[in-house]
Amino acid sequence: MSANVEHTRNTRTAVIAGLGAYVPEQVVKNDEIAARLGVTTDWIRDRTGIEQRFVLEPTGATSDLAVEAGRRALDSCGNPEIDFLILATCTPDHPFPATAPAVAARLGLKGIAAFDLNAACSGFVYALSVSAGMLASGAYRTGLVIGADAISTILDNDDQITAPIFGDGAGAVVVRAGGTDEPGSVTAHVLGSDGDLLDIMKTPAGGSRQRSAGVGTDVAQSYFTMAGRSVYKHAINRMTLASTSVLERMGWGVDDVDWLVAHQANRRILTATAEAIGIPAEKAVINVDKVANTSAASIPLAFVDAVESGAFTAGDKVLLAAFGGGATWAAAALTWPDLTLAAPHVTR
Repeated sequence: MSANVEHTRNTRTAVIAGLGAYVPEQVVKNDEIAARLGVTTDWIRDRTGIEQRFVLEPTGATSDLAVEAGRRALDSCGNPEIDFLILATCTPDHPFPATAPAVAARLGLKGIAAFDLNAACSGFVYALSVSAGMLASGAYRTGLVIGADAISTILDNDDQITAPIFGDGAGAVVVRAGGTDEPGSVTAHVLGSDGDLLDIMKTPAGGSRQRSAGVGTDVAQSYFTMAGRSVYKHAINRMTLASTSVLERMGWGVDDVDWLVAHQANRRILTATAEAIGIPAEKAVINVDKVANTSAASIPLAFVDAVESGAFTAGDKVLLAAFGGGATWAAAALTWPDLTLAAPHVTR
């Protein structure tokens, strides 16, 4: 792995204490997209496993999703005092400044540390890892980690590769400092990246590179692009290697894993990754059919779906894995805590 960072286990880490998620009201079914693209609903379903997605209204933004998910996570654990907020997103409200301080302010958390983290679809696991380090340092006691993306705002709706795959949403966890032996503890995490894969997923416009290259304004440059076959190959490979590393460091065999919660890219990637790791398909949490690929929001949205469905039980051993633009990848291990949700099911 290029530029790989492995975090050693510590006696103190992040313990998940609250959970919340949110998707917009507007539901877009496959038939609407199929008609626009000139394909069939079966064509979309067979390639992605997706049936529907949720999309922001024209006046909405990523911060709106993040605020609602964060509020639900805080409500689920009695609204504790928060020391920091990390917003994992690749679709901030503005290129500058960061969106996290505005989210914190809207949640009544003014004055705390708040910052954005962009590792694309790996962002939530990256943010969990960062939160674990902050809490282990002793300088912070409790934090709010949010994964939120509004990918619909950067999609070319006529692109057969990207238009069927993505949706909007947000998920959040409250984390507190605790011991690695506590339920809910994030006890091992591996992060990696390879900048040579920059072009397999990219939005060309909106940053300093476009201007310095002398490229004029072009709406098409603002759209998200993806090389589907390359993403498929690298996603499975990188998530498998990172997951194997985490299992080794935890001393877990694949039979010890109760649940695999991988980034909900599409069903084919999810099932192929589970198979490559050696985890039975029935142990892979899959809700991509209901919400599509929601980037940094996908893993916490899958958490909520698994809790609501009764799949997760306190004490379950859960393996997380993700792959995103950059390219970035991440894996983590945790034991599931006893959580109560403060809001009804988000994937209507």
